[in-house]
Amino acid sequence: MPELRKSPILERWVIISTERGKRPIDFKVTREEPKEGFCPFCTGNEDKTPPEILAYRDPMTKPNSPGWKVRVVPNKFPALQIEGDLNKRGDGIYDMMQGIGAHEVIIESPDHKANIHYLDKEHMESIFWAVRERMIDLKKDSRFRYILVFKNWGKEAGASLAHSHMQIIATPIIPKRVHEEMNGAKAHYDLKERCIFCDIISQELKDKRRIVYQNKHFIALSPFAARFPFETWVLPLKHVSAFETTKREWLPSMIDAMKTVLLKLDKALFNPPFNFIMHTSPCNGGNIPYYHWHIEIMPKLTKVAGFEWGSGFYINPTSPEDAAEEMRNTNINFDDSQNFQETKKEIM
Repeated sequence: MPELRKSPILERWVIISTERGKRPIDFKVTREEPKEGFCPFCTGNEDKTPPEILAYRDPMTKPNSPGWKVRVVPNKFPALQIEGDLNKRGDGIYDMMQGIGAHEVIIESPDHKANIHYLDKEHMESIFWAVRERMIDLKKDSRFRYILVFKNWGKEAGASLAHSHMQIIATPIIPKRVHEEMNGAKAHYDLKERCIFCDIISQELKDKRRIVYQNKHFIALSPFAARFPFETWVLPLKHVSAFETTKREWLPSMIDAMKTVLLKLDKALFNPPFNFIMHTSPCNGGNIPYYHWHIEIMPKLTKVAGFEWGSGFYINPTSPEDAAEEMRNTNINFDDSQNFQETKKEIM
């Protein structure tokens, strides 16, 4: 029988349609590569992007030339513009301001075909360290209220270029989704003087059914009221409200958890398109006792249609418990990405 579940953080209900009970083999999703003839992100094409803001490169090489490992550039077609003033104003009941913000691209590797989880752990650490550096720098701009980090992988997930990359957008307002999440977390803290995310982690560690993976500093779990099949969250086990304040020695554990989850999703679901987003505290938030940064990973296996748009409900055909079990039972060899890719080809 279908089950209605309420998120303990948000005032949001999800329908877990257990009668559909879909397994990985039931999701016939083929990831499409965005169509392109020329890739501006490939090594040798550095002059085809805006000048780099940050790059980890061979010290003997010059900026905006080959020899880099990770490269951050402004988006050539930004959603928001860095120059100008906010110019907040009203027109009757309507509020508006200038589209001020920052939009940057983290090019993860010079290799056109290497997705982030095919890279070695040290390389992945470099990518997220670059994210940290950019967040720290962008938060110095008093016009910005929030820094959102996200990744689109596959055409169905919104990627416009096949070369694997992440994006950072700094906005002059706190996004509605984050605002609602923070309000829900604060309501729980005001009532119980505890972080709701910490309470969720504590309960999941006791229950164990929705845990996908755990190491010394991080946990990956299927959220109780998951919106999408195989939705997985990665969180630090101890309370940290802002990603950029996470201890440096915890980063290898974070990369281990991210790489493990993404490779398991890749193998179990036959290389699906996916999005992941990082939710962290606002620019001027400081150390917030009720908020806990985390990454939400969402494979694109189902479509949001009329009922979802009209009701605000999500229909998830795979229970979080079944998804977590499937993920736990999916064996991977992430120390040898080449062998993993060959295994994936055999499966497909």
